[in-house]
Amino acid sequence: MAVAVRVIPCLDVDAGRVVKGINFEGLRDAGDPVELAHRYDNGGADELTFLDVTASSGNRETTFDVVRRAAEEVFIPLTVGGGVRGVAEVDKLLRYGADKASINTAAVARPDVIDEITRHFGSQVLVLSVDARRTRPGSEPTPSGFEVTTHGGRQGTGIDAIAWAREAAERGVGEILLNSIDADGTKDGFDLELIRLVRAAVKVPIIASGGAGKPEHFPPAVAAGADAVLAASVFHFGPIDMISQVKTAIRDAGFEVR
Repeated sequence: MAVAVRVIPCLDVDAGRVVKGINFEGLRDAGDPVELAHRYDNGGADELTFLDVTASSGNRETTFDVVRRAAEEVFIPLTVGGGVRGVAEVDKLLRYGADKASINTAAVARPDVIDEITRHFGSQVLVLSVDARRTRPGSEPTPSGFEVTTHGGRQGTGIDAIAWAREAAERGVGEILLNSIDADGTKDGFDLELIRLVRAAVKVPIIASGGAGKPEHFPPAVAAGADAVLAASVFHFGPIDMISQVKTAIRDAGFEVR
């Protein structure tokens, strides 16, 4: 029996405000995160993802406060990422009201942290965020043609994105948030090749992210292997009923949706 597809708005939080750009650059204000969370909860979102895009600046307390206030207002699962380095950060996020934590840079730097977090809290709590891009001309190619990036897509690692997703799944992550850096914010559609490659490599749920611009972009991502679809701009700056439109498009394409 197929599992129903989830539709997940993403809120990139910077100093207590939601922001959005293109290819992680040119950020513009998109509103108050708690107000948006409440709107998306009422609008039919299945989950919410908060990503602290400036966690390295040390302004984490602002995000913890946002998580606490949002958890008091909404009744759907919250995933929070950005600056998660280990068990201590995950524990604090859960105590502030998050349901899941997303990790990226810290896991790339020290993969054993995945094992430590999942042993402590269980696989269902940990989401691996994979910011993948096609290897650049002049750089060392990876076997799949995609490499893992860190720092909002600005730093390449030379690590093959598909191999990394496979290793993380074997280590016990509960889900993979697969974000195409090349497609992010472009509104030209998801990177279907990237989704297919990761789907062939792992059995854990895949959340497809990056590139959605209209409801018609979502069903192909599901057909390519995504278990959930995540987007930001199309929800923040689109019509108030966009979540409903997206779910209708997915359902009309023959997929079960929540």
